[in-house]
Amino acid sequence: MKNKIAKIPYRKLRYLLSCPFILGMAIPIIFLDITMEIYHRIAFPLYGISINKWSNYIRIDRQKLSYLNFWDKLWCTYCGYANGVAAYSVKIAGDTEKYWCGIKHKAGDNFIEPEHHKDFLEYGDRKAYEDFINQNKKV
Repeated sequence: MKNKIAKIPYRKLRYLLSCPFILGMAIPIIFLDITMEIYHRIAFPLYGISINKWSNYIRIDRQKLSYLNFWDKLWCTYCGYANGVAAYSVKIAGDTEKYWCGIKHKAGDNFIEPEHHKDFLEYGDRKAYEDFINQNKKV
């Protein structure tokens, strides 16, 4: 890997310049993880929604690979945690969205529909929404 870095001009400098921004995200990522978990553990039982297992989304295991150096292991741990927290948060937010709304967004304008919307009600389908509300009175 060191030979590759040497072949691309200023690559090390670009890495060093980006480090404060990458590492600076650790605080909001940890904060998101903690606050999402508090919300998840309090609200989901109240709504009757199944709890999602944290370890199904956050996997920190690459540091066990013997062929990685210290820095590679550190960055792999960071990325595994950060991307896992993002996936876990999407799952919690998606389950919440499904419980409270469950209506797809209007299609078009290059909008990428989230995977969890596949079972949602179609946008603009008033009858389906009213049927859903009548079957699942929440309040």
